[in-house]
Amino acid sequence: MSGEIRLLDPEASSDPKHGCDPEMRDVKARLAAGWLLIDKPAGPSSHQVSAWARDMLGLDKMGHGGTLDPFATGALMLLTGGAMRLTSRILKGGKQYVGVIRIPADTSEEDLAEGIKNLTGRIHNVPPKESAVKIQVRQRTINSFDLIERDERLVLISIDCEAGTYIRTMARDLGLFLGGPVELIELRRSRTSEHLESEAVTMHQLADAIHLWREHDQPEAMLRLVQPVETLLDSLPRIVVKDGAAAALAHGAPLARPGVVSVDLSASEGDEVLVVTMKGEAVSLATMRVDGDAVESMKSGEIARSNTVLMSTEVYPKRW
Repeated sequence: MSGEIRLLDPEASSDPKHGCDPEMRDVKARLAAGWLLIDKPAGPSSHQVSAWARDMLGLDKMGHGGTLDPFATGALMLLTGGAMRLTSRILKGGKQYVGVIRIPADTSEEDLAEGIKNLTGRIHNVPPKESAVKIQVRQRTINSFDLIERDERLVLISIDCEAGTYIRTMARDLGLFLGGPVELIELRRSRTSEHLESEAVTMHQLADAIHLWREHDQPEAMLRLVQPVETLLDSLPRIVVKDGAAAALAHGAPLARPGVVSVDLSASEGDEVLVVTMKGEAVSLATMRVDGDAVESMKSGEIARSNTVLMSTEVYPKRW
């Protein structure tokens, strides 16, 4: 999380001819590096939904942040353009699910509660046979596993878990504790990373928004649906840099002290930070080479080195 910000160059200014505030980007610019949250329907795979959205938007590529089984519904993040460089990061974000399971007949409340307790915390979670990944023993953290409501054999559950957790496997393992098969009947992802299902839109809503944008020159709906890449990185400490430094970083150069406008003092050596322009545009994710509170006393030297460049080399001109 970001902390105290230290302004190091109060006289620095940004050229209005280049770049822009992320919130002021038009639809095409957002699609060049943005994301949207789809309410995946039951039936198609995550890959199919991503492919449909990609074709509807006329894009060459589109990524998604976390596979859902075809029968499952709920929040599926789609990444466009430069935002696809964050796919592995988004995949690591925590998930939350609600589901309906069918438990063995005559299961007592005590046995059910004990079984759920045994599947909370750090557990083994082996991918089911239906999964496309290699079947191997691995561990995942289950932050919470709650029973919401029970109607005889049908139980409504809520699970908050680490990314990559297989809920179908958890249902199977619960059956081992209860002495009979447990069937996962319905599953819905209610949260992916920090984004809730209430933020998601249906494929029909996406199609309507695209139609209004293309056929009637009404981009308002698309601007609500497609968010700038920067909004995925709000939790990171930030370093604000000058336009020239942004151009250099976009070309792969490290961040040197003269290019820094302000720094988050909470950042420590080795931490990942978000480097942004004075307009708030994401330049890169970078690893700190020094502590944030040491930057002010430096006259030269390397402050951070990029690990993921997010800005195109065409946004700011070279100044070296």
